Amino acid sequence: MTDVVAEPLRSGESGRPGPTGRADLQIVPTRALPAVAIVFALLVWAIAANRLWPLMFLHVAFGAAWTIVDLFLGFIIGPIMRRLPVPARIELTMNLMPKTVLLMPTLVTVTLAAGWQLGTVMGTVDSAYFHHGWIVASYIVVACMAVIALGLLSPANIAVLFELKKPHPNPAIIQKLMKRFIYAAGFTGALQLGILVIMTRIRVG
Repeated sequence: MTDVVAEPLRSGESGRPGPTGRADLQIVPTRALPAVAIVFALLVWAIAANRLWPLMFLHVAFGAAWTIVDLFLGFIIGPIMRRLPVPARIELTMNLMPKTVLLMPTLVTVTLAAGWQLGTVMGTVDSAYFHHGWIVASYIVVACMAVIALGLLSPANIAVLFELKKPHPNPAIIQKLMKRFIYAAGFTGALQLGILVIMTRIRVG
């Protein structure tokens, strides 16, 4: 993860042409929009019903998925990309990044919204809750994760895709943005481990 694109990627380096963009590259995967709509409809229903099981399911399932995706991107995809030749990195980026445009905001939003409503139902958001200090610590960590995911990961993701759609993408820009994306995912993955520590500590009392 320490260096996503190690060697320079300047166009024309060593006589090689720079990467060619793909005007047909889809930034938002429209086929996934119905699935996202269904997920948010379930979220709205669970919050409106204010029932424990649906809220618990959404919070745990999407929170676990958020953790897995961050760890996978930061600690598996990152090192793999570092070892790939430049054309393969570009191709992997073109196929990977659109998948996360809808995935990451959906995971973050559902996890946080369901989690807050769940805390309201269970009373864990009240200051009288006997593990209130640990709950506040989880709020701080989750807030940092959300800011990174929505303020760094998603903008870097979309910026990479717009760059790749250009007739002649700038490899240096792609390199910089992909580093930001992978570093942010890795850091968020590390914070996710902190959340696991806090949640298990609360669970066992």
